[in-house]
Amino acid sequence: MIASPSPTPAGDATLERTPIAAAPFSAALRVWARVAALSFGGPAGQIAVMHRILVEEKRWVSEERFLHALNFCMLLPGPEAQQLAIYLSWLLHGTAAGIVAGTLFVLPGLLSILALSLVYVGWQDTAIVAAIFYGLKPAVLAVVLAALVRLGKRALDGSAKRVLAGIAFVAIFFLELPYPLVIAGSAVVGWLLGRFSIGGFGRRAADASGATTADAGHPTSAAASRAPSWGRALGVVAIWLPLWWAPVLLLWLWLGGNHAVVREGVFFGQTAVVTFGGAYAVLAYVAQRAVEDFGWLSPREMLDGLGMAETTPGPLIMVVQFVGFLGAWRYPGSLSPLAAALLGSLVTAWVTFTPCFLWIFLGAPYVERLRARRGLADALAAITAAVVGVILQLAVWFALHTLFGTVRELHVGAMRLFVPELGTLDPFALAIAAGSCWLLFRTRLGMLGTLIAAVAAGAAVQLLRHLG
Repeated sequence: MIASPSPTPAGDATLERTPIAAAPFSAALRVWARVAALSFGGPAGQIAVMHRILVEEKRWVSEERFLHALNFCMLLPGPEAQQLAIYLSWLLHGTAAGIVAGTLFVLPGLLSILALSLVYVGWQDTAIVAAIFYGLKPAVLAVVLAALVRLGKRALDGSAKRVLAGIAFVAIFFLELPYPLVIAGSAVVGWLLGRFSIGGFGRRAADASGATTADAGHPTSAAASRAPSWGRALGVVAIWLPLWWAPVLLLWLWLGGNHAVVREGVFFGQTAVVTFGGAYAVLAYVAQRAVEDFGWLSPREMLDGLGMAETTPGPLIMVVQFVGFLGAWRYPGSLSPLAAALLGSLVTAWVTFTPCFLWIFLGAPYVERLRARRGLADALAAITAAVVGVILQLAVWFALHTLFGTVRELHVGAMRLFVPELGTLDPFALAIAAGSCWLLFRTRLGMLGTLIAAVAAGAAVQLLRHLG
């Protein structure tokens, strides 16, 4: 019997010293370090790693509880894989363990992206780096398509869910509707459809009453067992909300509100609130604002950053750190480009990942009490279906900017259209993308192996062009 780690940070009203029988925190610490080291492949791969280790291998969490936590994290803004790590660690060992797991999950990627960003701005015009990113971008397109297929198979198991995914795609890609509006509308529609058991909704009603029986033999921490209260919720907000925004305020007092670093802190802090559905959904919104509205980077550079995030451990949303780095490097103001870029990178990461702790520590206790609610399950299922449409939108956007040299944007009434110039199609990029899809879908090479193969192919193409 091992006690929960102490001291407990503010955010829980009492110390979490109640013994639990799940696993020693030292063993859990090694597990979360292992999860962080293996967290390649975007959210789909990271969630699969956690499921394999925590549910199948260690048997610390039941299948039902894992999926319930995942569905809740899919509902939240921000990176669902990191939020799932925080949730499950809090469930097993309490608040301090949740902080440790969430920090470990992002630390390797943060350091890797920071190092690669420095390399990028220093040597992106050299032949070697250009060859690496030439092969990476088509492979990233294949990875996004693979994620779309995997999620679609799980999420679109009814006619209504497929229709919701299609409507979400049209709303985002053609009509440019705000993503939060699409998510909120999908949740309401899912709840209504569940009331009448239409199109695959309402199926969980018969199983909801047995939510707790699947958890036999899976003990939880004192923090997870304690009933939620207004006092505890206010304590969590009082700690994490100031922590979230304090760096932005300090930078504003130092540099002024118009500096790129401050604007990045404000933008990505707001993004942490309004972008739902995980990394792929966030990227569609970030790419639109950072590329088209702020001019912090180009579509090609956005794809390069995504390639970095795909090849490093940690959440795929780490690409926003690269966006913050490049935007501040380009508009350093009174600072040197390097100093501005480092500040932009770090403040972007801070405002992106810190609120994840707030969402989980504030909402998880209530979600644990709502596990048997049919309406919540239907709303979460509808949101997941809408996210499939958003990922499709992202895949189409990436495909256009990866395979074609020129893509024009037209507006016809309320509709937005992306029109590629067919003469600018890159046949080699198309071939690498097709080959990467074949490797991902038809072989067991895996994502990392596919990316390495794509880099090798891109380097070979660049070499042949150079020799020619």
